[in-house]
Amino acid sequence: MADHWNANGQPKNGASAGSGNPYSIDLVNFTRRLKALYSHWNQYKFDLWSSTDVLAIAMPPASEDLRYLKSSALNIWLLGYEFPETIMVFTKRHIHFLCSQKKASLLEVVKKPAKEAMGLDVVMHVKAKNDDGTTQMDAIFQAIHAQPKVDGNDAPVVGYIAREEPEGKLLETWAGKLKIASFHLTDVSNGLSDLFAVKDEHEILNVKKAAYLALNVMENVVVPKLENVIDEQMEVTHSALMDETEKAILEPSKAKVKLKAENVDICYPPIFQSGGQFDLKPSAQSNDDLLYYDSASVIICAVGARYNSYCSNIARTLMINANSLQSKAYKVLHKAHEAALGALKPGDKISAAYQAALSVVEKDAPELVPNLTKSAGTGMGLEFRESGLNLNAKNDRVVKDGMVFNSSLGFQNIRCETKNPKNQNFSLLIADTVIVRERNVEVLTGKSSKNVTDVTYFVNKNVEKVKRPKGKAEANGTDTFMSKTTLRSDNHEISKEELRRQHQAELARQKNEETAQRLAGGGNGTGDLRAAAKTSTDLIAYKNVNDLPSPKDLMIQIDQKNEAVLLPIYGSMVPFHVATIRTVSSQQDTNRNCFIRIIFNVPGTPFNPHDANTLKNQGAIYLKEVSFRSKDPRHISEVVQLIKTLRRQVMARESERAERATLVTQEKLQLAGNRFKPLRLTDLWIRPVFVGRGRKIPGALEAHFNGFRYSTSRADERVDIMYGNIKHAFFQPAEKEMITLLHFHLHNHIMVGKKKTKDVQFYVEVMDVVQTLGGGKRSAYDPDEIEEEQRERDRKNKINMDFQSFVNRVNDLWGQPQFNGLDLEFDQPLRELGFHGVPYKASAFIVPSSSCLVELVETPFLVVTLSEIEIVNLERVGLGQKNFDMTIVFKDFKRDVLRIDSIPSTSLDGIKEWLDTTDIKYYESRLNLNWRQILKTITDDPRSFIENGGWEFLNLEASDSDSENSVESDQGYEPSDMESESESESDEDDSDSESLVESDDEEEEDSEEDSEEEKGKTWEELEREASNADREKGDESDSDEERKRRKMKAFGKSRATPSSGVPKRAKLR
Repeated sequence: MADHWNANGQPKNGASAGSGNPYSIDLVNFTRRLKALYSHWNQYKFDLWSSTDVLAIAMPPASEDLRYLKSSALNIWLLGYEFPETIMVFTKRHIHFLCSQKKASLLEVVKKPAKEAMGLDVVMHVKAKNDDGTTQMDAIFQAIHAQPKVDGNDAPVVGYIAREEPEGKLLETWAGKLKIASFHLTDVSNGLSDLFAVKDEHEILNVKKAAYLALNVMENVVVPKLENVIDEQMEVTHSALMDETEKAILEPSKAKVKLKAENVDICYPPIFQSGGQFDLKPSAQSNDDLLYYDSASVIICAVGARYNSYCSNIARTLMINANSLQSKAYKVLHKAHEAALGALKPGDKISAAYQAALSVVEKDAPELVPNLTKSAGTGMGLEFRESGLNLNAKNDRVVKDGMVFNSSLGFQNIRCETKNPKNQNFSLLIADTVIVRERNVEVLTGKSSKNVTDVTYFVNKNVEKVKRPKGKAEANGTDTFMSKTTLRSDNHEISKEELRRQHQAELARQKNEETAQRLAGGGNGTGDLRAAAKTSTDLIAYKNVNDLPSPKDLMIQIDQKNEAVLLPIYGSMVPFHVATIRTVSSQQDTNRNCFIRIIFNVPGTPFNPHDANTLKNQGAIYLKEVSFRSKDPRHISEVVQLIKTLRRQVMARESERAERATLVTQEKLQLAGNRFKPLRLTDLWIRPVFVGRGRKIPGALEAHFNGFRYSTSRADERVDIMYGNIKHAFFQPAEKEMITLLHFHLHNHIMVGKKKTKDVQFYVEVMDVVQTLGGGKRSAYDPDEIEEEQRERDRKNKINMDFQSFVNRVNDLWGQPQFNGLDLEFDQPLRELGFHGVPYKASAFIVPSSSCLVELVETPFLVVTLSEIEIVNLERVGLGQKNFDMTIVFKDFKRDVLRIDSIPSTSLDGIKEWLDTTDIKYYESRLNLNWRQILKTITDDPRSFIENGGWEFLNLEASDSDSENSVESDQGYEPSDMESESESESDEDDSDSESLVESDDEEEEDSEEDSEEEKGKTWEELEREASNADREKGDESDSDEERKRRKMKAFGKSRATPSSGVPKRAKLR
């Protein structure tokens, strides 16, 4: 308890109260609150203050026990400190203090402000050290009788705190004399409670700091500790967890919080409960039982912290392998808790909060109504539970702006059908510290997630628990745990690789069940994987015959205006819209005859499915192909070029039209206006960039009521991003990169300028691109160089801090109740888990985040949502390989797989560990697979796929025994240096005939290829290479330029040799 006095009149930390006394009463605060006390007393005298004429507040002696007293709260609220064994008597004209000499000397400073502000005389009644204070009490009683009679009462009405029993000689004497005096005594607890209910800004700041400490202890100490205990299968007691958490509260640095330790304290001993024994009262204790975290178990943890004596609270429930009843109950509780928060509005009754929560439970799970706690929380401040502000169904007091509540809701002792006695009963609890504001409720501890997905953990039931070490550790009296190394070497514990393998086996079973249900239900697993051909409904070149141009000759004509090609067929010119043409080509035979070949899009052929128009005319006959011969090669070449150019223009126009047609209509941006000042971040660049003339200029990003707006000084450069359209939001500060960025991955496409995109990024370059003039190297100790580096560091840190501040404020905005359904929060990529790879054409540093796998620096951007991943296949994994590939298969089988190539083998274990911890099933293979053909096979016959074990055909360990007898794997082998141009020709090949295997050694290092070639070279080849090398080297007299030219010539010949062989087959992914 910060800044308290003990029984000897010393500060709690033992500092002297003499010269250099750290205790000084804030007179401005005292004056303001003294006015508030008398104003409230006069306004509610006959209601809350029970018609009292005098207030008599007695503060008991200091105690080491954790307790909440209204007398203590009044001392701290009015004077800033507790004054033990001090009696304060407030009358209409005087304030009397009965205390020791030392305390009286401290209180002398309040005389002047009390007189100037309220006209009150402060009278000090100083008692000797061993005196019982009887003489001073008589003087106070005489002053009470001497004051004017009010309301015709002969006996003055004296208000006191009835529930506080007198402690110590002074207070016992005071209580005895008060009872026999000719006063009418009444309780004023309600008046004090209402006085403390609405907090001023100074009090709210203290509550926020307390809540910040509690939140960080939960996030940085409690949750990581519990996760480590569960992950390492340790044995630890509830009381041990309580002690460790209490130390973290009392030493804020352990929770990564910069608050002075002398200003903080606990609200109550931290609570940890599990194993079927639960008590949801704040007075609950953490027992000495071991933490129980087997399957279907529940762990409740609650943390309360104080700053400058102001309280805060947070409680969360963790579920291990939750069953359906637990998951349902928690979802209902979470929804009810949010409803209670939403009902705390100024002007409404306090009972509305509990009624809102009760309505949710009655609607969604009526069978759980008897288990619901009878209250949704209490008021909170200097007291952990402020009387009169209980959030129950009967409290008719009105909610006011500035009230602080501990919003706590739970289900007590829900019965579960199981034979395990520790799982037969379970309870759930959620608690947050909230401040009532004029427009909304501010949840101070809301950053600790309450979503069911974030509080549910998966634990492998087959893993043995880690035993507590015996012997030496116990002899030394230390409570330590055995290290991983000791366990594996001495006690033969299961290795991390074995744990991962077992977890992956469980994931494989779950994944196959999930895929089977989805395919059986007709989900995303049917249909052709390629884009359908354009519908022919709107392909009209000429509305009637009269619009056809008059034929000049029976020659192929191109009508640019009507986008048509006129072909001479049987003496007539027949028009075809250019969009119906699939390919056009020309060739020349040995007799100098030129041929032009035109292939049309015909419904029903491969890659040209039936569109809506052809289904209406199923009896129609289509022209598939035509060929014409000519003696004029120039004319044929011109016709081919004109058709290709026209077709390209039409397809580009239709593609842009189709893109705009697929845009989802966005809601209109509601500007902040007068409701609040929009959050603003300036001097930002945007990607994709605005297309147009002129110099590019930066703009500003503003957060409004329902979305962001980015705009520059140009009127046409403006982008609105609605909060409801944001799927993922990322903040990536500059560490080893040149930019700090905010990135938004959207649900639906929007137009940025003329570009349709789902990814919008705003960034600032943290380092200026400079070029050193003079060309020479500068010394590492050059003062100018050092100063320049320091400026760059300062600039980077300032930009990162500006972005971080903007992100924090937006997160607070998104934490308001109206945005709860969007589940928005800025995610920050975890660089320590990153790896290098090639997702598109260039190498990039790919980084996981909590919900995605991203690459946000190089374009095109990579954003893969982890929840949309079906499986991951690690390809070309084997001994001696320096690189491997990662193939990501999505739950939507219509979607092409994503390949990340050339990942260094040193990243393999880290990627496996990350995939396993995120519950993603992965497989390994030695070859690249043709996933388009695999997915087509699955969607064509899902029943066979399920019956044959689902994805287990990818299991390398299971298939090793059959691989020697397999012949199919060799049929699909392809050279690793296949050119990318062949991909464009793959559309005309029959994909059904391709192997499921693509390549064995794709994209290997050049050194490995050279070593493999050298193993099989003959003597003639080696001799020829030696002579070539001699020619390249030349005589010693040759110049460097001649040697270089000779070497480049030889290199060109060696590169030209493979192309003369068998043409390469296209690769289909």
